[in-house]
Amino acid sequence: MKRHHRLSSSLRVVPVFGAILMVFSLTMLVPLAVSRSLVDGAEGAFWPAVVATFVVGLLLRLLGPLRSPMPELQVRDGILLVSLCWVLLPLAASGPLLLFFAATPTPMSFTGAYFEAMSALTTTGSTVLTGLDALPASINLWRCFLQWLGGMGILVLAVAILPMLGVGGSQLFRAETAGPMKDTKLTPRIKETAKGLWTVYCAISLACVLAYWYGGMAALDAWMHMFSTLSLGGLSSHDASFGYFQSPALEWIAIVFMLLASGNFALYFVSLHRRSWKPIFRDPEWRGSMLLLLGGSVFIAGLLWAKGMSHGVMETLRTALFNVISIGSTTGYSTTDYSLWPVFAPIFMIMLSGMATSAGSTGAGIKMIRVLILIKQARREMSRIIHPHAVNPVSIGGNVISNGTIFAVLAFMLVYGTTVLGLTFALLLSDMPFDVAFSAILASVNNMGPGLGPVGPAGNYASLSTFQLWVCTLAMLLGRLEMLSFMVLFRPEFWRK
Repeated sequence: MKRHHRLSSSLRVVPVFGAILMVFSLTMLVPLAVSRSLVDGAEGAFWPAVVATFVVGLLLRLLGPLRSPMPELQVRDGILLVSLCWVLLPLAASGPLLLFFAATPTPMSFTGAYFEAMSALTTTGSTVLTGLDALPASINLWRCFLQWLGGMGILVLAVAILPMLGVGGSQLFRAETAGPMKDTKLTPRIKETAKGLWTVYCAISLACVLAYWYGGMAALDAWMHMFSTLSLGGLSSHDASFGYFQSPALEWIAIVFMLLASGNFALYFVSLHRRSWKPIFRDPEWRGSMLLLLGGSVFIAGLLWAKGMSHGVMETLRTALFNVISIGSTTGYSTTDYSLWPVFAPIFMIMLSGMATSAGSTGAGIKMIRVLILIKQARREMSRIIHPHAVNPVSIGGNVISNGTIFAVLAFMLVYGTTVLGLTFALLLSDMPFDVAFSAILASVNNMGPGLGPVGPAGNYASLSTFQLWVCTLAMLLGRLEMLSFMVLFRPEFWRK
């Protein structure tokens, strides 16, 4: 009876999800407008998807009260709703892809469409599509726009713009926000915090698209690559990825904005509110992220120089900076086939993607704050061996980290490692080579995109079997939800009152 009661009470998230689905359907109007304007032949793929998604959302919304306030969401409701959105929104997002390719000589499978939509919304940037240059502009725009929506989090957007979520919005925000410090509030009201973060996100996005346009990109390319740069997603409208442009100026612009997106947007919000850059430069996590990305890039540039693979100091430095920052920040752009570099380089870059971005950024992986906590905890344990009775709390930036947070980080690392290992073995069952399997899972869990071999920068995921695609899809979902928030749904006590 208790479990039945809990299940019944959890159904209150259904009308809230319906409202989110209705809002999500409206985002499809953006590529629809582009399709109509350019007459690119894809308009018929968007109209049915818009209508179907909106109608389903409306029906689900009608299951709840229309005028009275929504019931307050509890912590478990927030977790359930976030998981529900990240599982089902890609289903809605795959609609235009399925409808468009159904009318072509090479229809897209449901597995491929769902994989592509999940990759976009989770900002992974993996793709099963080839011939991107020949696709209608609206289809490419939809893929990139999904990354921009997923970058800051569709549910953070929902908290910001849906008044009906004002009461229980804090639970959604906490469940959606990445990193171990989920309870930090920037403003007294969580809805104002969400609006503030999206304002900063949109402002930097506008600066990025103007910079790309000024640097020589066509207007539509500038918008699409802004979407995938600020989200650290990396999808492109060209098969050659960012290398299509062959422009040092555009590469430098991308480097700057990838670094910006690797930082904590909450820091930018605070800095703008205080009208001072000091909070950014004083933040240990931000400094750690920048040091790892920039230092790793210089190191790889030196390695290329030492191996005789350089083409001048500045070109080598720029190539290393762009590709290392792109992979390390989980963006996934490429301007060269870095798998041909010394074997240390691509492995180092993929490993970097797990730890270089900050919590509160649009990146994924372990996050720099967890790395710092682990380093501090290791130092404390070594000090405890020498001085067993010393009181030596873990602190970062002058703030003491509670033992509860440390235990949560340790638990996350255990689950992270187990997930990567378990899913790698799942791909090995399908006879995939170890280096390809391990890199594909690590790239998917870190929401980074390209791996090694057939799924590397010179290829994509089109050669994978249906089973292999579903394993990578699960890896992307677990990486976006940081594993624990999703796995807790499968514990019996979650469903008990």
